[in-house]
Amino acid sequence: MNPRIFQVLEYNKIIDMLKNLAASSLGKGKIEALKPSIKLDEVIRWQQETDEAAAVLRLKGSVPLGGIFDIKQSIKRTTIGGVLNALECLDIASTIYGGKQIKYFIEDMEESDLPILRDLIEQIVPLNELERQIKSCIDDHGHVMDGASDKLRTIRSKIRTSEGRVRDKLDSLTKTKTKMLSDAIVTIRNNRYVLPVKQEYRGAIGGIVHDQSSSGATLFIEPQAVVDLNNQLQEARVQEKHEIERILRELSNRIAEDHVFLYQNVEALGQIDFMFARAKLGEQMHATTPKMNDQGIIKMKQARHPLISGEEVVANDVEIGRNYTAIVITGPNTGGKTVTLKMVGLCTLMAQSGLQIPALDGCEMAVFNDVFADIGDEQSIEQSLSTFSSHMTNIVKILDQVNRETLVLFDELGAGTDPQEGAALAMAILDEVVNKGARVIATTHYPELKAYGFNRDGVINASVEFDVETLRPTYRLLIGVPGRSNAFEISQRLGLNISIIEKAKNQIGTDSRSVENMIASLEAARRGADHDYEEAEQVLKEAEELKQELEKQWQQFEQKKETLYKKAEEKAEKAIIQAREEAELVVSELKRMQNQATLKEHEWIEARKMLDDAQPNLSKKKPKEKQPSQTKELQVGDEVRLLTLNQIGTILEKISDTEFQIQVGIMKVKVKRKDLEFVKREKPLVERPMATVKGSNYHVKPELDLRGERFEDALLELEKYVDDAILAGYSKVSIIHGKGTGALRTGVQNFAKNHSHITTYRFGTMSEGGNGVTILELR
Repeated sequence: MNPRIFQVLEYNKIIDMLKNLAASSLGKGKIEALKPSIKLDEVIRWQQETDEAAAVLRLKGSVPLGGIFDIKQSIKRTTIGGVLNALECLDIASTIYGGKQIKYFIEDMEESDLPILRDLIEQIVPLNELERQIKSCIDDHGHVMDGASDKLRTIRSKIRTSEGRVRDKLDSLTKTKTKMLSDAIVTIRNNRYVLPVKQEYRGAIGGIVHDQSSSGATLFIEPQAVVDLNNQLQEARVQEKHEIERILRELSNRIAEDHVFLYQNVEALGQIDFMFARAKLGEQMHATTPKMNDQGIIKMKQARHPLISGEEVVANDVEIGRNYTAIVITGPNTGGKTVTLKMVGLCTLMAQSGLQIPALDGCEMAVFNDVFADIGDEQSIEQSLSTFSSHMTNIVKILDQVNRETLVLFDELGAGTDPQEGAALAMAILDEVVNKGARVIATTHYPELKAYGFNRDGVINASVEFDVETLRPTYRLLIGVPGRSNAFEISQRLGLNISIIEKAKNQIGTDSRSVENMIASLEAARRGADHDYEEAEQVLKEAEELKQELEKQWQQFEQKKETLYKKAEEKAEKAIIQAREEAELVVSELKRMQNQATLKEHEWIEARKMLDDAQPNLSKKKPKEKQPSQTKELQVGDEVRLLTLNQIGTILEKISDTEFQIQVGIMKVKVKRKDLEFVKREKPLVERPMATVKGSNYHVKPELDLRGERFEDALLELEKYVDDAILAGYSKVSIIHGKGTGALRTGVQNFAKNHSHITTYRFGTMSEGGNGVTILELR
């Protein structure tokens, strides 16, 4: 893509805005290198990245991307034997920590579909040991701590002792030699403690002169009494320096060992920062993700210029590439024609860079191989070119490169020369570009071009609206309506005599008046359509609110229904418990009667009456129409619902086509088919290539998935599974517990630690599921 277009459309300003939103120099580096892509699949991938990052911002509001630095140069120096300073080592530790933070942050968003981000965080290796080693040696201010080594602690203790002795000695001299000193203080020159001695007492103090004041009245002397002490202090400081260098060399070597992982982390973090900077820009602009195509179709709804503030910008609908490939925009100066051109061009570049565009949802943008623009005053004094010549020079270059995969933007096409010749040139240039299949948007003042859109296939007129009442442009784009000059209306509003205006009207041709009347009619029709659209929008909004209210009431109804069902079930349960108790009495009485030699008829009748009375008195509601589950053919062993009791039972015997005996709890009852509803049928056992517990038909899988289980239930299921796996002869099984809060993972490993038949346990490898899986070795 030609570099000149970035300057003409102010694409570089978008890049500057994007850089200000990056959290690290890693992201800024990627942003500086960002250029629009001409590959559709690459652009779609970039848009998906931005969309994922935007989804995270919508859910979480922000992301932890602090403390990340571009440490690539530091890593490279360690690999060639270089020694890093303390601050460079601290930056590496900070970047490791920052990488872990964003990794855990994304991992915790288990409910979100973020394939690209999850793939990136999988590349981040949490180098905990390296981070710990650096942090144990260097504090947050970049100083090597005493605890970095035992030797350094000893040396610094010696330094503090020596400094104390030197200061004590010099403090005593300041008290006894006060008259000889310019000031009773101890100071430092050349890293040695000295006293400020007056020039005339130089011999009285004695020692080494290290410096003097600018006036020469004061000498900074190291008294002979502290020379040895200062020497010891300097020696200790040299030892300190050597020990610090040794510690930093060890840390640098340790960093070099992990250089591959560090490079990998840095690359992933830079890409993540880059993605979120793009998403933040979209959020800032209230932008949306466009649907990308390679067919030259642009369809923007209520699109806004990205560089104009929300209070000033006017949103417009722009569509090109489906029913027409060229738009000719006419209208007054300062009406917004050039802004519209730049908006379409800049939004195209942004979309091809993976950026969202400031418009409503449902937009489509095309991927072009080139975007050309001839916009603004191109007059060049240095090249002795007039405005017209400069424009034509640029247009000639564009015409040499234009094709079906280009977008061309012409501002004031043909301007700067004789109107008739300029209009003819403009139409010829538009014909050339349209015939080559390019997408073109052009602005013009020439009235001849108003008819151009009516006489050419694939070309449509447009205009920027002008309010005659206020004498100001509204900046609204009207597709399909050519612009009017409005000269007579404006003149009349400004007070020009009506007789003069009438004479002027008589001097223009009939054709011109007809065109103006047609345009006025189109404008009126457009305003009416816009009014109808606004009314329809209002009706739609009210319908949406009504729909939401109905959904809310329906939810309340469903909740109330569930509450009533629950109460009915509790009532039915109490009735069944009572019925069971009474049935027990019936059974006991029957057993007593069975032991007698003979039974009298009235006793059987009384026992049958007791059993009938034990039946709970529940209301029976028949369904309005039979469901498929009520017409399905039933078999022995099927699980069914007894509709009169709303209880689940199992078919024991098929008495006839219309009557079955079923087991409900401890009761066996005869039930009519119309009162039964099919629930499920046990599937026949199918042999699979997996282990089978000896002596049974129970199959054991080589893995157990506990995700989503309650903690206590999960451990009970785990215990049973391990027993079955041991019986099946497995030597190794996988327990899937997920990452989550870590509670279930800890519970599984504590169980494994205390189980006598589990020899060892470990986390899964990356191919086995990583930290979300524990592998158990069985014996």
